[in-house]
Amino acid sequence: MTAPMPVRPPEPPEKPPPATPGKAPAQRRPSRLLAPLRETGKLFALAVAVARAIFRRPFQVREFIEQFWFVASVTILPAALVSIPFGAVIALQVGSLTQQLGAQSFTGGASVLAVIQQASPLIVALLISGAAGSAICADLGSRKIREELDAMEVMGVSPIQRLVVPRVLATMLVAVLLNGLISVVGTLGGYFFNVIMQDGTPGAYLASFSALAQLPDLYISEFKALIFGFIAGIVAAYRGLNPRGGPKGVGDAVNQSVVITFMLLFFVNMVLTAIYLQIVPAKGS
Repeated sequence: MTAPMPVRPPEPPEKPPPATPGKAPAQRRPSRLLAPLRETGKLFALAVAVARAIFRRPFQVREFIEQFWFVASVTILPAALVSIPFGAVIALQVGSLTQQLGAQSFTGGASVLAVIQQASPLIVALLISGAAGSAICADLGSRKIREELDAMEVMGVSPIQRLVVPRVLATMLVAVLLNGLISVVGTLGGYFFNVIMQDGTPGAYLASFSALAQLPDLYISEFKALIFGFIAGIVAAYRGLNPRGGPKGVGDAVNQSVVITFMLLFFVNMVLTAIYLQIVPAKGS
């Protein structure tokens, strides 16, 4: 008989090298540092996809009309009510400052320009983001967790073209229309409070407005409203399409969409205002 082969005992596992005192072992950087960049890239990619899908056929006319009516119905009354105190506060503050400087005749022009160029587009965007954008985000998020969007993709239907594009276009169109409404109501509110409460003269108010204001001021206001409506719709759609954690994740996505929209709005407003003031000279200069 052949003698059995000797079995070699297993070697003990190698011990890790001793750590150098005062030096932590090398680790990968946490991915949370790159998460904001990834989210920004995905948001920009969705914006590009929506911009391309706008010109594709068929266009969802019925969905667009329904979303337009919904966005307008939840924002038009709050916009009219909010614009009055905004215009009044701006007129009162500007009137107080110009009175101290001895230039009360410029109250009308300064307050109206502040309402048209700054207050009106921001009010529109904040209302659309808070009222309509949150509803859009919740609607798309609930569809996502119920796997309706996945079923649409399986059937060959693009959720972006079918659901996102009509909502984004609705927010853009409503933003432009509401901007005109808020500009008119805010200007009238500022006029009333300046003439009644600060003893301003109607003629000086209107004369200073015609002396300082110009047509590009209205153009930049409407352009801001259009861009802000696009941003509000895109952010709401993006967070609605990417919820995390089931129904609770949908609620978190709604809150995040409002906060992200507010941050982007103020940043974009600063950029657009700076560009406008550099390109368009002041009236009379």
